[in-house]
Amino acid sequence: MSEPSGKRYFAGLTRNTFLLAIASLFTDISTEMLYPVLPVFLTETLRASGSIVGLVDGFAVAAQNIVQGFSGTLSDRWKRPKAIAVVGYVLAAAAKPLMGLSTVWQGLFGARLVDRVGTGIRSAPRDALVAGSVEAKDRGRAFGLEGLGDNTGAFLGPLVALFLLATIGVGLRTVFYLAAIPGLLAVGMILLVREAPLPVESSRSRAEGARSFPAHYWRYLVVIALFGLGNSSNAFLILRTHETGTPLRNTILIYAAFNLMAALVSYPAGSLSDRWNRKHVLLIAFVLFAAVYAGFGVTKNIVLLGALFLFYGMYQGIFRAVGKAIAADAVPVSLRASGIGWYSTTVGLSQLAASLVAGVLWDRVGHAAVFFYGSGFAVAGSVGLALLDPRPSVE
Repeated sequence: MSEPSGKRYFAGLTRNTFLLAIASLFTDISTEMLYPVLPVFLTETLRASGSIVGLVDGFAVAAQNIVQGFSGTLSDRWKRPKAIAVVGYVLAAAAKPLMGLSTVWQGLFGARLVDRVGTGIRSAPRDALVAGSVEAKDRGRAFGLEGLGDNTGAFLGPLVALFLLATIGVGLRTVFYLAAIPGLLAVGMILLVREAPLPVESSRSRAEGARSFPAHYWRYLVVIALFGLGNSSNAFLILRTHETGTPLRNTILIYAAFNLMAALVSYPAGSLSDRWNRKHVLLIAFVLFAAVYAGFGVTKNIVLLGALFLFYGMYQGIFRAVGKAIAADAVPVSLRASGIGWYSTTVGLSQLAASLVAGVLWDRVGHAAVFFYGSGFAVAGSVGLALLDPRPSVE
C-alpha cells in the first residue's frame, strides 16, 4: 500500500521540524501584532517625533543583525543551541509588555532593543536546530516549513492587531500586553524540541572559528551582500503603495497578503531545492526581486502594485527558505550555527545599508529612484550568483 500523499509531501521531516515551525508561527504573530501599532504608539501616546521612530527602529534592527553572528558562534562553541535559543525567545516575549508599560519613548527604546537582541540571540541557534532536524537531502524542506510558519505568523499578526483595535476596541497598550501570549507559546514549543548531540570539533576548528569556513561560503556571502545592498526595508514598498491614496487599512491588508503568499511559497520552494540545484531556485528569487522593484519604479497603479506585492511574496518565500539552506550546506556541521548566523548578519546589515541609501534617494532624488536602485543591485547579485561555482554539501 502506498503512503498517503500528505505524508509523502512532508517526507523526511521530523517532530523537531514541526515544533520549530510552530515556534516561528507564534513568534511572528507576536512580533507582527505590533507592526501597525508601534509607530502610532510612539507618536500619539508617547509624543515622539518621526526622527525618534526612525532612531528606535534603526538601532533595534542593527542590534538584532549584529547579535546573530555572535550568537551562532557562541552556540557552536558551547554546543547548546537549544539553551541559547530559549534565552532569546524568553527575552523577546518579555520585552513586548515592557514596551506597552513605557511612559516615555526612552523606555520603549530600551524594551525594543531587548526584543530585537532576543530575536538576534535565538535566530542562528534556532536555524541550526532546523538544519539538524533532518538529513542534508531534506534541508530545503525543513527551512521551507520553518519559513511557512514564520510567514504565516507575519500574515496573521497584523490581522490580529486590527481585530483587537477595530473590532474589540482594546487600547494600544493592551495590544503590547497580549503580544506576549504567542511569544510565550513559542517558548513552550522550543522547550519540547529534543536536542541531538553535536559532533565534537577539532581543537583547531574551535580556535579558528569563522576562519575555518570554506572559501565557497565566503564567496556566497559576497553575492548575498551584493544583492542585499539593493534590498531596502519593506517600509518603502508600503509607502509607495500608500502614496497612491490607498487607505492605511487597505495598505496593511495588502502587506498581509504579501506575507500569505510568502507562506504559501516557502515550503514548495524548499522542497524544490532538495530535488533541484538550490542555486538555481535562489536565482529565481533574485530575478523576481529585480522585476518587482523595477515594476514599483514605473507604476503607481494600485492594482499593479498589489500584484507586484504578491510576486514579492513569492521572492520572500523562496529567499528565506533556500538562502539559509545554502548557507547550512556550505559549512561543516560543527560550524553550522556560526555559518547561518553570519549569513543572517550579512543579510541584515546589507539591508540596513540599503535602507539608509533608499531613505536619501526617497527624500532627495525621487521615490522611483529607490526601486530602480534596488533592481540594479538585484541584477548584479543575480549575475554573481549565476557565476558562483556549485559546491555539494560539505557533510
